Amino acid sequence: MAAATLEHWIDLLQSRGRYSFLRDEAVSQSGLSRDSVRKALRKLATRGRVVKVKDYFYAVVPLEYQSAGSPPMSWFIDELMRAMGRPYYVALLSAAGQHGASHQQPQEFQVVTERYIRSQVVGRAKIRFFTSQYMPQAACMDVKTPTGSMRVSTPETTAVDLVRFAKSAGQLNHVATILSELATSCDPKKLLAAVKKVGDLPNAQRLGYILDLVRRKRITMPLHEWLMRQDPNTAPLWSGRPVEGARNSRRWHLLLNGSIEVDV
Repeated sequence: MAAATLEHWIDLLQSRGRYSFLRDEAVSQSGLSRDSVRKALRKLATRGRVVKVKDYFYAVVPLEYQSAGSPPMSWFIDELMRAMGRPYYVALLSAAGQHGASHQQPQEFQVVTERYIRSQVVGRAKIRFFTSQYMPQAACMDVKTPTGSMRVSTPETTAVDLVRFAKSAGQLNHVATILSELATSCDPKKLLAAVKKVGDLPNAQRLGYILDLVRRKRITMPLHEWLMRQDPNTAPLWSGRPVEGARNSRRWHLLLNGSIEVDV
C-alpha cells in the first residue's frame, strides 16, 4: 500500500514536469512515515520506476527510459547539484554536444565542480565529476532542458577544458575532431579570456596549435599574440611521450612528438 501511495505521488510529480525529488520531500508530501517511504522507494527502484542517485535524491524514470534505467542526466543535474550544495557546469564532451559539436554520444555525463566528488552511476549511465579550482570564474551559460535549465560551459570554456582534460575527452585526436566543429561557435576575444582565467600556458599552446591544424586560424590570432608576450617555454604536444627527434612548432613553441589525426 505504501508503494502504491508513493507511486501516486510520483505520478503527480511527473505530471507537473518534475523528474527528481528529495527523499524528505516524499516524506513530507506523501503523508507516509520515513520508514514507509524508504521501503516504498526500494520497491519502486526494483521495478525501475525511480532510480536512486544519492541516498537523499531520486530521479523519476518514465516508461520510455526504463531500459536505460534513468531519464537523461540533463533532466535533473541542476536539481542534483543544488541538493548537494555544489556549484557546477556541464563540461567537456557533454557541453560540446550541447553546442552541436559531438561525433558520438559520450559514455558519461561530464560535470566540472570546485571540489572532488566521486563519479556516480545512475541506471546504465554515469555522471563523472572533474575538479577545477578555476570553476567559479569560468564563463557559463544557462541552457534550457525539458525540465528547466542547466549550467553549461560556453563554447570558449569548453574548448579550453577539452585540451586541459584531453585524456578524459578521448585524447588529442578526438579533441581536435570536436574542436573542428566547436570552433565555429567560438569568439576569439572570449576564447582568450577563457585561457587567461586558467593561465595554463602549455595547454594554451596546444589549443592554439590544434585550432590552426583544423583550419580555424582566424580565432587564434589574439591567443597567439598574448602567448608570445608571456614568453612561454617549449612544451611537448603530447604530454608523457618522448620528445627525442620531435619537430619544433616555432609558432606555438611546441615539440611535435606525435601527430594528430582529425576525423572529419
